[in-house]
Amino acid sequence: MIGLLVVDMNNAFVNRDSPLCVKGARETVPRIRKVVEACRRKGVPVFFITRGYREDGTDVEISRWKYWSDSGRPLLLDSRGRLSGEFFGPLKPKKGDYVVLKKKWSAFFRTELDLLLRKLDVDTVVITGTQTPNCIRATAYDSDMNDFGTVLISDCISSNTEEVQEANLRDFRNVGFTVLGSDEFIEKMDRFTGGKSLAAAVKKDVVRRRRLSRKGAKN
Repeated sequence: MIGLLVVDMNNAFVNRDSPLCVKGARETVPRIRKVVEACRRKGVPVFFITRGYREDGTDVEISRWKYWSDSGRPLLLDSRGRLSGEFFGPLKPKKGDYVVLKKKWSAFFRTELDLLLRKLDVDTVVITGTQTPNCIRATAYDSDMNDFGTVLISDCISSNTEEVQEANLRDFRNVGFTVLGSDEFIEKMDRFTGGKSLAAAVKKDVVRRRRLSRKGAKN
C-alpha cells in the first residue's frame, strides 16, 4: 500500500509575505490538493507533516537558529497567521488523515511516522510538499533508508529556483527513486494501490532470487 505525505505546506513556507516563503510553493497548492483528493477517494492514508518549535527555540536546528530568530521566530507551536505552522489554504487535514509534527528536516527523524506507516501496512511513500533541497530531500532519503519505496511527485514539490529544483529532481532519478508528474501519478494510482507497489515488487524479486540461489546450491 502507498501513503501520501504532504510536507511543510504551512503558512510560514507558502505565504508570500513570510520571510521563510519558498518561491515555488504557492503554485503547487492546486496540484497537491488534486493528489490529496485522489488519494482520499482511493482510501490511501494521507499524512500532513508540519513543523513546530518551542518558544525558546531549544528544538530549532543549530544550522537554522540564527535565521529563525532574526525572522521573527516563525513556526511556534500553536501560533497563528503568516509565520505559523497552520496548514495553508485548502491543504488542511480532514477526518481520517494523519498529522505528524517534526522538529528537523526529515519527516522520519524522531517522529512517529515510521510506526504509523508500518501499522497501516504502507510500504511505499509518495512525497509532496516543500522545500525540495531540504525537507523533501531529507524525507526521501530517510524513506529509502527505512526500506520504503519512494515516489516523488515532481510538480507537487517546490524550491526557491528552477535551477535548484531541476538539480534535485535529477539527483532523485539518478538515485533510483520514482519521479512522476501529478497527472501521471493519478492515472497510475491503481498500480500502487493494487498490491503492486514498489517495495512489494522488490521484496518479491528478492524472495525469487533467494529461491533460485538455494536451488542452484542444491544442484
